[in-house]
Amino acid sequence: MVYSVKMKNPKPAVGHAPKPAVGQSKIVVILGPTASGKSDLAVVLACEFNGEIISADSRQVYKGLDIGSGKITKKEMKGVPHYLLDVVQPRTVFSVARFKQLAERKIDEILKRGKLPILCGGTGFYIQTIVANAVYPTVKPDPKLRAVLEALPPNKLFALLKKMDPDRARTIEAKNPRRLIRALEIAHAPRSSRTTISSPTTTNSFLEIGIKTEKIILDKRIEKRFLARVKKGLVAEAKKLHQQGLTYKRFSEIGLAHKYLALYLRGKISKKDLIEKSIQAEKKYAKRQRTWFKRDKEIQWFELSERAKIKKCVSVFLK
Repeated sequence: MVYSVKMKNPKPAVGHAPKPAVGQSKIVVILGPTASGKSDLAVVLACEFNGEIISADSRQVYKGLDIGSGKITKKEMKGVPHYLLDVVQPRTVFSVARFKQLAERKIDEILKRGKLPILCGGTGFYIQTIVANAVYPTVKPDPKLRAVLEALPPNKLFALLKKMDPDRARTIEAKNPRRLIRALEIAHAPRSSRTTISSPTTTNSFLEIGIKTEKIILDKRIEKRFLARVKKGLVAEAKKLHQQGLTYKRFSEIGLAHKYLALYLRGKISKKDLIEKSIQAEKKYAKRQRTWFKRDKEIQWFELSERAKIKKCVSVFLK
């Protein structure tokens, strides 16, 4: 397992972070694929540098998806404040535009308290909207259009998007149906409704720390972690969510293990299939995450044993 640190140009020597421009607020970002150890590292750095953590995970925003999303526990937080966990009920669709709004608000609050904001998660789309200061249309969901698009495989969705919005197609995950459907939804909307969230020029400086794990090691961690979730009560949690009104369709929309939990609870697959298919889905998701983060060619890599160098990078960055 290795850690990575991404910095702005000019590219610094290995093990050193550049100093932000005078007057810029400083934010540390910790990213990487699922099961790579992001949460633990974020807590370590928060304890070391007086930080508070903002989650950048598209599933951990949902209340009740504790075991299913691998949400950090109170014990694991070690007293460090965490934000953007348990934001909305799982019946509610949570957009990247909403994440941007809430995350930026929390960053400002943390900075005003004289603390270090640490953005931690594996949802690259969420992280990009903060680090790159991206803006996104606020087009409302179109249930009828979604029903049509959900019947199409990812390759056909991607082909449609390439025709309707070539620029967006060049930046999206070609095998992620949820992202593709949302992009097509925006592309279909009247131009007059494609409003965007206002976003002033950022005055923030970011130090991005990523975690990269060898595939064979990460696969084993994914397997071990999922089996632990099953033992901890994953199925019972899913049953409770359904009893509280979460539809099986919404389970599938949330994706990964929840798609197969819906099938299992309906008696469509065995428990063995639930476990095997869910683990495979987690591995595929990790692959998509790695592909997303590889787009940045400025990343520097560090071995896990070089944690002292990671801390040194953060220390230099904060001076």
